Formats: sequence, C-alpha cells, structure tokens
Amino acid sequence: MDMIRFEHPEFFYIYLIIPVFIAVFWGSRYFRKKALHRFGRHDVLSMMMPWVSKHRPWFRFYIVLMALACMITAAINPQVGSRLEEARREGVDIMVAIDVSRSMLAEDIRPNRLERAKMSVSRLIDRLEGDRIGIVAFAGSAITQVPLTSDHHAARMMLRTISTNSVQAQGTAIGSAIQRAMMSFSSDELTNKVLIILSDGENHMDDPVQVAKQARQQGLTIHTVGIGTPGGAPIPVYRDGQLTGFFRDNQGNTVVSRYDEATLRQIAQEGGGVFREGRGADLGLADILDEIKQMEKEEFDSLVFADYESRFHYFVALALIALIVEVLISERKNKWLNRIKLF
Repeated sequence: MDMIRFEHPEFFYIYLIIPVFIAVFWGSRYFRKKALHRFGRHDVLSMMMPWVSKHRPWFRFYIVLMALACMITAAINPQVGSRLEEARREGVDIMVAIDVSRSMLAEDIRPNRLERAKMSVSRLIDRLEGDRIGIVAFAGSAITQVPLTSDHHAARMMLRTISTNSVQAQGTAIGSAIQRAMMSFSSDELTNKVLIILSDGENHMDDPVQVAKQARQQGLTIHTVGIGTPGGAPIPVYRDGQLTGFFRDNQGNTVVSRYDEATLRQIAQEGGGVFREGRGADLGLADILDEIKQMEKEEFDSLVFADYESRFHYFVALALIALIVEVLISERKNKWLNRIKLF
C-alpha cells in the first residue's frame, strides 16, 4: 500500500485565501450588476449588449480558482512512498497510551486535556531517533491506534486522527491500556520496552496499579503523565463548534472531572518509571525521554517506506493548463458557437 505524506503541511493554511477570493469576486459582480441597473432595464441592456455573457466570467473565475488550488497543493508537495525496505535500527520500543475518555475534553488545560496530550506526543516523536513508537488509545477499553513503527511521520499522521470517538466504550480503564500495550510488543521479553501513559488519572473500571505491578515483573517500564488541575473542570459539550452546555449525570448535575494524581503516581512507582505533572509545552515528556535514553538500546529489523517521490509537478501542470484555458475563453459570447443547437 502506498504511503502519502506532505513535505510542507504548514502551507495548508494558504487554502484559506480561496474563500476570500470568492467573496471579493461575488461582491464585484454584485456591485457591477447594480451599476448596470442604473442605466436601464435588463431587457433593454440585453438588446444593446447581445454578446455579453452572464455565465462566462464565473466559469473563468472557477478555472482561476482551480489553478490557484493546484499551485497551493504543489507548494505543499504531496509525496508518495511505494517501496518498503528493511532497515537495521538501534533503539528502544516505546508505546504511548493516550486517554481518550470524555473527561479529557475538560478545558482546565488549554485547549483541552486531549489536544494538549496529542501536541506533547507529537513533540516527543520529533525528538525520537532510532526508537520505534506505537500508540494506544483507551477509554472504557483500549485499541492499538499505531502499531510499533520506526516511521515517525506515519505515527504523527495517525496521532492527529485520535479523538474521543476513537474508542466506543466510554469510561476509563488504565489497566486495559497497559495490557493492550504489552500485547503490542513483538516478543514475550519486555526488557527495554517502555510504556508512557497520558491521562487525567480518573480510573473507574479496573485496578491499574496491580496491572502495572504485574507488567513490571515481566520487564516493562511504565512512566505516567498527569494532565489536569487539582480543582478539576466541567466537561463541555459542543455542537457544530458551538458550546451548548456541560455534561451532566443522570440526576442532572454538572459532572466535574477531577485530576487523580495519586493513582498515576502509584502506577509509575509500581511500573518502575517516573511520574511527571503535565506542565509546560511538552507536559514533562522531555524529562521522561531523557530517562528512556539512558536505557540499554537493542537492535531490531524494521520495515520503512523509502524513496518518497514528489508529485508537485502534476499540480503545476494542471495549474498551467487551467490558466491557458482561462486565457483562451473570452467573456463575450461566440456568435459561431451560439448557432450550435444541441437540443
């Protein structure tokens, strides 16, 4: 299967100028129409200017917009990697478990707990070298969102898709996340394997401390990052991007999600790792990565996409064709083409 990536994803924001162009063009046509109405009735003006086309200016404008969109896409430069090659790498296997329960939407950490967790994991991936990384999403159950991979770009792309809809079962089962991470490692020997849990610590469905203790006995090291504030926060409910209220329990009371630091500290202690409070841009993951880098590294085989080929030239060609077509199309009606009666 081909892998697609974008060399300059930051240029996606340039697409925002397209609605601006549409608004400006629509406004200019509107005021032009009003100005013409001041000179006389529409039927009289049509007789005086029989070759003026109402639709061709819009058609030419759409072609220019298509050319602009193609040029922006060319600047982003989609790249396709269709060939896999086996590479010998040295590093540590790291699984990251991200809490995607509804409580992670609380906004005591801006923009909310889940988005901050995703941003900090993205920064962690940027700092990885030969290490493999995988991602587990968990709420009432756990799923492997990204299997262990050394393709950090692919991991980052999949990270962006994580949301509270990633796991259907609501609730928080940190123990399930630990068990899912253990299953994600390729061998029974968990030495030099690391799990990082990012959560607000509100656990309702299992005993994560006991599960962490069992995982440590098998060689897995577990670090935890606590996200939230001691006072907690209500869980907002959005519809169509608008805040409509806050999540309520069966009695109609607003649910306040409280950060459980004690549980996360216990998990890290039993898991042989460290606990960090989610503070700063990286939520303490930089310190945890420093701890990981002190571990003994091991060699492993890895399949990675190689020889990514740029595809920007296709979009440049489409843009040039569109501009040539736009130049060849006149805004005036063609009297010869007008004689052709298709129906």
